[in-house]
Formats: sequence, C-alpha cells, structure tokens
Amino acid sequence: MTNISTPDLCDAYGDKVQVADPVFRHYGGNDNFHGEIATVKCFEDNSKVGESLRTNGEGKVLVVDGGASPRRSLLGDKLVRMAMDNGWKGIIVYGYIRDLEDIADMDIGVMALGSIPRKTEKRGEGRTGINLQFAGLSVQSGNFIYADRTGVIVADEAIKLTDLGDDN
Repeated sequence: MTNISTPDLCDAYGDKVQVADPVFRHYGGNDNFHGEIATVKCFEDNSKVGESLRTNGEGKVLVVDGGASPRRSLLGDKLVRMAMDNGWKGIIVYGYIRDLEDIADMDIGVMALGSIPRKTEKRGEGRTGINLQFAGLSVQSGNFIYADRTGVIVADEAIKLTDLGDDN
C-alpha cells in the first residue's frame, strides 16, 4: 500500500483539494489511508452506518456526518471488524466512537472527534449517498479522501499518487 502525504498532496494540487479543519483524531491501527468516499448522515443512530459497512467497501472510506453529537457513539469494535471483513479502507466520523482499545489494534483507518462509551439507539434513521458539509469540507459520495497523521483532505477525483514520486 502506498503511504500518502497530505502536505505533499496540498503542495501538488493546491486549491484543487479541500483541507478538513483539524478536529479529527486517529483511533485505528492504520493512520495513513485513502479511498473513494461513501457518505452517511445520521444523528445518534448508527443504523445506516452498519448497513453501509455490511456492503463491499473495497477501496472505499465511509464518511459519517453524525452532527458532532457527543451523546452517542456511532461506531464500535464490531462495526470496525465488519468494515475490515468487507474491504473498507477507513471510516471517518464527524462524531464520537467507542471501544478504543480494540479499534487501536485493527489494521484500518478510523478517525473521529473523540470517544463516548454510550451506544446509539437503533431507529433505522439516517441517509446514505448524500452531500455532507462539516469541518470545513463539502463532500459527496464518489469524491476521494486522503488521511495521514498531518490531516485530512478531499479531492473531486482520484489523485495519481505515483505522480508524486517515491519520496512522498
């Protein structure tokens, strides 16, 4: 897998990429990941997150707009394990997650605002495949997201990482 450098991508692509506000923290075992975006918008109900992660996520990153609510966790170790089993490259949650000790050992990118131990209620609410706006980003399914320890950026189209050379 090719490691990416968000600073190098920003240098090479300038205003063609969006840069997320520095609000996300890494929780998964892989802190350098990228892929095509699939979106979920939900509030204190992770039903649609689970539905999405049950699908084939080969080469994709699930981006979840949870409204930044600190009252309920939108992701835990069982869903992260399911994501890994289904080929997802990562999950970025504009909200809170739980089971941090277990998630830290999993070879997948997981980012969120923070953690809270309380699980969500399952009401079947939320929407998938819609445009999202949070943390200074405007993203939609089919965009591409790149994350490393420095930050998170979004591009409208896939970036050819080989064009940046081997020293990125």
